[in-house]
Amino acid sequence: TRNYLDWLWGTNKVLEEDHYGMEDIKKRILEFIAVSQLRGSTQGKILCFFGPPGFGKTSIACSIARALNREYFRFSMGGMTDVAEIKGHRRTYVGAMPGKIIQCLKKTKTENPLVLIDEVDKIGRCYQGDPSSALLELLDPEQNANFLDHYLDVPVDLSKVLFICTANVLDTIPEPLRDRMEMINVSGYVAQERLAIAEVRLLDTWYPSCELCGLDEQKAKITPEALSVLIRQYCRESGVRNLQKQVEKMFSPQNLKGTTLLSSTENRKGKMEPKEVPGQLGDVMKESAKIAYTFARSFLMKELPDNNFLVGSHRHLHVPEGATPKDRPSAGCTIVTALLSLATNTPARQNVAMMGEVSLTGKILPVGGIKEKTIAAKRAGVTCIILPAENRKDFSDLAEYITEGLEVHFVENYSEIYKILFSGQ
Repeated sequence: TRNYLDWLWGTNKVLEEDHYGMEDIKKRILEFIAVSQLRGSTQGKILCFFGPPGFGKTSIACSIARALNREYFRFSMGGMTDVAEIKGHRRTYVGAMPGKIIQCLKKTKTENPLVLIDEVDKIGRCYQGDPSSALLELLDPEQNANFLDHYLDVPVDLSKVLFICTANVLDTIPEPLRDRMEMINVSGYVAQERLAIAEVRLLDTWYPSCELCGLDEQKAKITPEALSVLIRQYCRESGVRNLQKQVEKMFSPQNLKGTTLLSSTENRKGKMEPKEVPGQLGDVMKESAKIAYTFARSFLMKELPDNNFLVGSHRHLHVPEGATPKDRPSAGCTIVTALLSLATNTPARQNVAMMGEVSLTGKILPVGGIKEKTIAAKRAGVTCIILPAENRKDFSDLAEYITEGLEVHFVENYSEIYKILFSGQ
């Protein structure tokens, strides 16, 4: 029991030291390790962390290896087109070598290393074969106990290897390969988390990197106020990689100056501004817009039978940022609201954000990404959000500092949204 607890809480301590926030990810990792310790094996589970770049997916795997006291080996699948990189070359070829996994076993000198397979969503394909198919034998717990490398030409037991994968998106991962992995979504950091990460990293990582430019902590400092403005105005993405670049960019010009205190009292906020820029919509969102128009027309005929605006007028739907592809049904209820506001010439309630897929009967269906969308809405100055009733649990799982100050409505039918937005007119 003591050994089990040492493993479990030792892992928790390492994860807390290396990564701020990400509580749901840490909890899932601890559950995975606890089950593995009780079973005495990690066979049968391959974790895959997916999410936008700059979130620490690769460093999480390194922390797990340190916590488990396992040797760590990483190789990237980005642009890999040759199956021999995984399965090895035949010995008849000049310069033949074994595959990456055999090289890993030789380098780590152990049969149970932690192997990170990075960027599995960027596997290439060409005439030399499909590496994603070769990965199936490597990752499948039913097959990797007798993995056959072409160079060695003898079965190798990989059942004790702990495999962890990372990806930015899921769409480009082949379905048979995705089926063998347990997908864990690495969601974004909120502003408070990124500020805490920046303050910690400045002490042990970013200041030492600035010393290479002739600066130290006495010659250049950043106040918490300046960091807050930097995060909210210049580094609004959810990761922290660009934040580090911007901090280093702030330090670089100070080589020409003396001691500098980088501070700011700027307090601008991004607002929800209308943009007349055509969007780039995928098939799912186009279908969602058609459903929204059909429902809006029927809803208007029921509420205001004399209003024929949606029947006889020409309509054009604009979605901002035409260079960015968009293909989700979450904007269905928002499109309905825009059409009804236009048809009735009535402005909807201000500072409101809503999300939810709408059906032909007006039912509001659940959507994903509640945390990210709530953070984005609050950052834009929204004070009221409307969510599908089936997403109530997702919202209740959010931290208090994310939901604080928000008026929240959970709805099942669009008629409820209509009352919230237009009842005060």
